Amino acid sequence: MPTLETRTSAPDGVIHDIGYQRYAGPRLGRRHVVGALYGHALRTAFGLGRSAKAKIFPWLIVGIVVVVATVLTAVRAQFGQVIMTYAQFADSMSWLVIFFVAVIGPELVSRDIRSGVLPLHFSRPLRRGDYALAKLGAMFTAVWLLLGGPQLLMFLGAAFTTGNGLRGVWDEFLDLLPGLAYAGIWAAVFASVGLLVASLTGKRAFAAGGIVAVFLMTTPVAGVLSVLPSRTVNELAGLVSPSSLVQGVGGWLFHGQLITAGREGGLSTGHFGPVYGAVAMVLVVACTLLLLLRYRKVASS
Repeated sequence: MPTLETRTSAPDGVIHDIGYQRYAGPRLGRRHVVGALYGHALRTAFGLGRSAKAKIFPWLIVGIVVVVATVLTAVRAQFGQVIMTYAQFADSMSWLVIFFVAVIGPELVSRDIRSGVLPLHFSRPLRRGDYALAKLGAMFTAVWLLLGGPQLLMFLGAAFTTGNGLRGVWDEFLDLLPGLAYAGIWAAVFASVGLLVASLTGKRAFAAGGIVAVFLMTTPVAGVLSVLPSRTVNELAGLVSPSSLVQGVGGWLFHGQLITAGREGGLSTGHFGPVYGAVAMVLVVACTLLLLLRYRKVASS
């Protein structure tokens, strides 16, 4: 049995220097963390840096809208006929936008909730609101690129085939700007609503189904209200559905861009155009605030 002197003189342990060095670089801070999270989320929306399976659905939708824009550009170049304006292109692609949001929304937020990595995010100089706004910004950008990218393709085709030189290119550019702005309205409404719904569950299938249900189940309600005998009800019917709400805002702000060959497009809002604009703004702000409140609850639970 060892004596007391033997036990006290024996070393308790040895510290080995295996070459690790302390980080001596710059501390970038919160702003760069938010920027990195936004960039990563935007890449995730299109499946970049992920498996081939994650790229199938978003790039299938991207491929469809690009093909449609290419066909429209080719027809205009060959026959000189504008089948669809830039703003009408955004309207016609609205169904694909719904499925695009349903695909990328769960990928951006539901996976993090289910895998329990939010405490790791918030252990860095990143506020809960920063996380939500970075994800929302990435989703807005992804939807805007989905609609705005093909519009740029259409513009390039029209600019190279115009017969009026620089004046024709400038006029075409002025036609493009309302289309890009209209795409931004689609992106703001769809991203805010879609991401809020996706943040309510960690199961991607439930999140995707919830997003599709919110957009598609409200559309028939607007259709029923639009055929009622009351003209006022008809003109306000679009307020009950996010899709028709955006179309109402487009009809109010970009009425000229939603007319082709004497046929009026968009939703008839009568004198209620400003109401549509106000409701759309309130919807985006309300969904953003609810998203921030949701992540305060998720992070503290």
